[in-house]
Amino acid sequence: MPKPESFPIEKIYVPVKRKKEIKPEVVEEIAGSILEIGQQAPILVRPDEDRFVLVEGLHRLEACKALGETAIIGILVTAELAHQRTLVSESPEAEAERDKMARLKKLRLEKEAAERSTAALRGVVETEAQLLRTRSAKGVRDNPKASPSRTSGSAPKTLSEWITQQKRDGGRY
Repeated sequence: MPKPESFPIEKIYVPVKRKKEIKPEVVEEIAGSILEIGQQAPILVRPDEDRFVLVEGLHRLEACKALGETAIIGILVTAELAHQRTLVSESPEAEAERDKMARLKKLRLEKEAAERSTAALRGVVETEAQLLRTRSAKGVRDNPKASPSRTSGSAPKTLSEWITQQKRDGGRY
């Protein structure tokens, strides 16, 4: 890993997008810490023509500016490493958005799986119902004992007529 060195603050460019992330209370806290014990963690910068672009350490840089420092301790990194670091250490909002999208994707996949399962279950239920209808229809046509009212012509009106009809048709009562 490269050694920390001193960089002139006026030559460090902070991208506009990053400037929006400044939290004054954090800058104040870091400034107080730098006054007491000095700068402990170096910032990361990458070279860009005649200036340096801030990769990491926005609040430390702003704290040093607030203290009136003209230089800050930092480490010079390559553009590739800087790109990797910005991808890894994005803002909390971006991380929260990624988490939200991951949860939404998981919910969508679960919903789709449930819909497929429900559709498959409906297919099985419909198939079984069709089989039962087919079997019961065949059973009525093939079995004369299955429907005594059809064989005798009319439905019995009393219990004694029903018993008589069952005896005649060979049914069990």
